[in-house]
Amino acid sequence: MTDDASVLIEGPWTHRFVGANGSRFHVVEAGTGPLVLFLHGFPEFWWAWHRILPMVADAGFRAVAMDLRGYGASDKPPRGYDGYTLAADVAGTIRALGERSAILVGAGAGGMIGWTTAAFHPQMVTRLIVMGAAHPLRLRAALFSDPRGQVAAATHTLKYQLPRYEHVLARDNGAEVGNLLRRWGGREWVNSADFADYEARCREAITIPQAAFCAMEGYRWAFRAGVRLHGYRFVKMMQKPLITPTLQLHGTQDQAILPRTAQGSSRYVKSSYEWLPLRGVGHFPHQEVPELVTSEILRWAK
Repeated sequence: MTDDASVLIEGPWTHRFVGANGSRFHVVEAGTGPLVLFLHGFPEFWWAWHRILPMVADAGFRAVAMDLRGYGASDKPPRGYDGYTLAADVAGTIRALGERSAILVGAGAGGMIGWTTAAFHPQMVTRLIVMGAAHPLRLRAALFSDPRGQVAAATHTLKYQLPRYEHVLARDNGAEVGNLLRRWGGREWVNSADFADYEARCREAITIPQAAFCAMEGYRWAFRAGVRLHGYRFVKMMQKPLITPTLQLHGTQDQAILPRTAQGSSRYVKSSYEWLPLRGVGHFPHQEVPELVTSEILRWAK
C-alpha cells in the first residue's frame, strides 16, 4: 500500500507541513526572498515543479510548491473541492507561510485555482502565471460553444462524474494516469527518457489512499456547479476582471485545454496581460520545457 511518505522526495529543498483553511498542507520550500507559490495540476502532485523550484530559488526567490487539497501528502478530507474552498486553501497557505502576498504559478487544474485565487483574493496575488489553463469562465463558454473542439477534448472528464470512477483511476498502479500523461503531453517529451520516471512518480502518488477520489471531486464540483445556485454565484464572482498582472503560457499541442479555448482568457484581465504560445509543447510545459518556463516566470516576477 502506497502512503504519503512516498512523495517526501529528497532534494535541494525542505519538506514541511502548514495548517491553512482548516486542513494540513504539505509544502516543499527552497530559497529566500519574495514568495513564489506553485500549484500543480491533475494528475500530478508537488513533484510537477521539482526542476523549476531550485532555479527560481537560485534567482533570489522563496520558491514553494504545495500539494493541493487531496493530493500527495496534504490532507484528504471528503469535501472542500469547490472553487471557493480551493482558492481559500491557497490564500490560507500564503498566510501560513508568514507572507501577505505571493507570485502565483499554476499549471492545468492548478492554473484554474490560480485564476480563482486572483479573482477572490486579489490583494494576495501580486503576479499570476498560468499554463495549460483557461480562465474558468472561458472554459465554461467553450464547453457550450465548441462541440468539435473543447467538448471533444473534455469527453474523458465526463466519466469522472460516474460514482466510484476513482477506482478506475487508481487500479493497475495508476495505469490510467500514465495514459493521461501520454495523451496530453507533447510528443517530444512523451518519447523522452525523462518521461518514464515522471509517469512512475505520478502513478504512485495517485494510489495513496483517497487521492484518486479527491482528484475526481474537483472535476465533479466543476460539472455540478454549472447547474446549481452556488455555481451561479461562482460565475458572478469570477466575472469581475482581474487586477493582477497575468502571464499565460500555453502549449500549441495542448490536447486537454485547446489553445483556442485558453486564448480568450484575456477578456477577464484588466491589468497587464501577456499571451505566450509555446511551439510543439503539450499540456505540461513545466515538464516539457522547464528552462523556458523558468525564464518566463522570472521575467514576469521581476
